[in-house]
Amino acid sequence: MIIVDSALAKRQKDGNPIRVGLVGAGYMGKGMTRQMIESMVGMDVVAIANRTVDRASEVFEACGVGDSVVQASSQAEVDRALEKGQRVVVSDPVLLCRTKSIEAILEATGEVEYGARTAVAAIEGHKHLILVNAELDATVGPILKVMADKAGVVISNADGDEPAVAMNLVRFVRSIGYRPVLAGNVKGFYDPHRNPETQLGFANEHGQRPKMVTSFADGTKMSMEASVLVNATGFSVAKRGMTGHRCAHVKEVLELFDLDALLETPLVDYVLGAEPGSGAFVVGFDDDKERRAYMQYFKMGEGPFHVFYRPFHLTHLEAPLSVARAVLFGDAAIAPSGAPRAEVVTFAKTDLEAGAILDGIGGFSCYGMVDNVAVARSQRALPMGLTDGCRMRRSVPADQMITLDDVEFPADREVDRLRAIQNQTFGLA
Repeated sequence: MIIVDSALAKRQKDGNPIRVGLVGAGYMGKGMTRQMIESMVGMDVVAIANRTVDRASEVFEACGVGDSVVQASSQAEVDRALEKGQRVVVSDPVLLCRTKSIEAILEATGEVEYGARTAVAAIEGHKHLILVNAELDATVGPILKVMADKAGVVISNADGDEPAVAMNLVRFVRSIGYRPVLAGNVKGFYDPHRNPETQLGFANEHGQRPKMVTSFADGTKMSMEASVLVNATGFSVAKRGMTGHRCAHVKEVLELFDLDALLETPLVDYVLGAEPGSGAFVVGFDDDKERRAYMQYFKMGEGPFHVFYRPFHLTHLEAPLSVARAVLFGDAAIAPSGAPRAEVVTFAKTDLEAGAILDGIGGFSCYGMVDNVAVARSQRALPMGLTDGCRMRRSVPADQMITLDDVEFPADREVDRLRAIQNQTFGLA
């Protein structure tokens, strides 16, 4: 990150900081805004879009720049305010995506449909797009990557979130001549039947939305992140939902997997309840005897498999670095490498009756588990990212997979349009 740091310092010295438009003024949005305004050089959040505009204003006020904020409702108002050096808050993110002076859009809502509309507008507006939204990436990331490439902009999931932390490790392992064969993250807790009511206390304590923290606890978010990593690396998952071995420390993964099988089929997986308690890991392989001796000297084990891990992920601090990577170097922290290889499939969280309306990711009605795309497609599994607002055509008992045939989709959704294009583009229709 030294090169990024130097390049940002030059932008600051030249009086030309990267101008960022943030979409989503929630828990992560607030943290990232404070980081860019208060702690970083060469970068500035000049506009925030949020459905509740007052919340966007509060984020700027928390950074001590509330006096410069203008609420705008038209493109002309946005452009005029930014030309005057004012900061802007809006309810419609499309206004930021069409503003010429903004170089990058940082999408931090965690919402699939809302995020899909923002993503399309950002790409069409020739803005680099950084997602703190694994849910969107796992659902339509591959086609958004195709669209971004055609538009000549970068799309990336954010540094500091587990998929990018793992992908940075994958690149590191490759760069030192080792072969990555297993990648994943460290998970502390998993219960697929958690819901916004059980997670309300935790959400209130940390100033987060109950549905968001429910998606962490019920495993859906983890599966979304695994899907993003699978689609970037070209790896697979061992089975639906992954293996999820419990262990005392992440270094024990070498005892938990069939290492020879990993050479044939590299995997994405997770470990549960392991120290260091957070972060990501990669297992790399190299059988050169002399290099193995060096690794023993540096206390990395006997080899030929070695565990590389990072014991933290700091999304609010690191996501801005993804903005810098995209704008300054045209580089993505993590992005799909081609056709979808993973799908997060939907399971009923409770008995669902015909006519019930699904409440989507982190809700009361369903949870998601990652699977290899070929298996998910063969069983016509309902993608978890498409669940919000779907109406059940027939009853499905708890913990049974919900299929495409079990639901009716809401009308006029951008995410359904993108899925159709994605299926056609990659021959998955």
